[in-house]
Amino acid sequence: MTDSVIRGLPRWTLAVPPLAFVVLLATWHRDLGAVLLILVCLGLGAAVIAAVHHAEVVAHRVGEPFGTLILALAVTIIEVALIVTLMASGGDKAASLARDTVFAAVMITCNGILGLSLVVGSLRHRVQEFRVQASYSVLTVMIALVTLSLVLPTFTTSAEGPQFSSAQLAFAGVTSLALYGVFVFIQTIRHRDYFLPVRPDGHVDEDEDHHAAAPSGKTALLSLSLLFVCLISVVGLAKTVSPKLESAVESAGAPLAVVGVVIALLVLLPETVAAVRAALRNRLQTSVNLALGSALASIGLTIPAIAVASIWLSGPLVLGLGGKELVLFALTVVTSMLTLATGRATLLQGAVHLAVFSAFLFLAVSP
Repeated sequence: MTDSVIRGLPRWTLAVPPLAFVVLLATWHRDLGAVLLILVCLGLGAAVIAAVHHAEVVAHRVGEPFGTLILALAVTIIEVALIVTLMASGGDKAASLARDTVFAAVMITCNGILGLSLVVGSLRHRVQEFRVQASYSVLTVMIALVTLSLVLPTFTTSAEGPQFSSAQLAFAGVTSLALYGVFVFIQTIRHRDYFLPVRPDGHVDEDEDHHAAAPSGKTALLSLSLLFVCLISVVGLAKTVSPKLESAVESAGAPLAVVGVVIALLVLLPETVAAVRAALRNRLQTSVNLALGSALASIGLTIPAIAVASIWLSGPLVLGLGGKELVLFALTVVTSMLTLATGRATLLQGAVHLAVFSAFLFLAVSP
């Protein structure tokens, strides 16, 4: 490994993947006490953040539109790995885990990340500008994906509950993947200018699209290798900690849906930090892109992956939302449409989104 390669990456991103893998080897098939449990949780969280960072490095090297796909695929692999691991070990009790995780991702991105970005940005800059064309385009696709994948199963005529038949699940998976592919094409090629930030005077900031110099080929190759190590560590550590996580949720008297919320919060942590930083720099369009784009990636890629994984998963796959979740989703849609309609954001709009997000968290713990 040359010095130039090392200088191209922060030291913590070099140290975390091997350390997380060592933690995995040290705790595999062991009964976790308090110390080991804390160590595994720390290793899992650090591995997720490092994986997203290395995916961004590789994405920056290959450029668009492949860079966006690599980053989205890396995050989705982490999410799907966590979901499938917990579903495989949880049996029938984890039948709704995929639904809970994807819905939690939608609520976190559309209310938590977006609301926090609006509040932080408005406190510093009072009023911030963004492009309605981009925001409404993403919101339209998100509404369609959630309705087809999570709302529609509630109203199908399955005798086993809010589930898709095999043919219906295949249709939902293919449609989700196709819509996400069209969105990536629009965002990165056909209408890329729609997603550029807006200056305070209302004009598009073309300079924001000039990125820093791309990393070298050796740096990108190193990041790709470390990305695979991170993904292996995430899957293994999730498998290790899943029994303790589920027992802790049951002991607290909380529903298993809390597990899905924890997974979504963990996976979306890097996007949250990036969106808030962009809002502080008066780049609210970037924050909106990150928030709503993460929601699309979570649905558009996770649902097809879960549909394929269901072939060998023995338990049922419940995707249909309940009445409480349908109300929260409808409230999120209406609130988001009103927020994104004007192209200008204030503190009040951010507070409303955070209120909806707080209601989601409270009802997840105390249904």
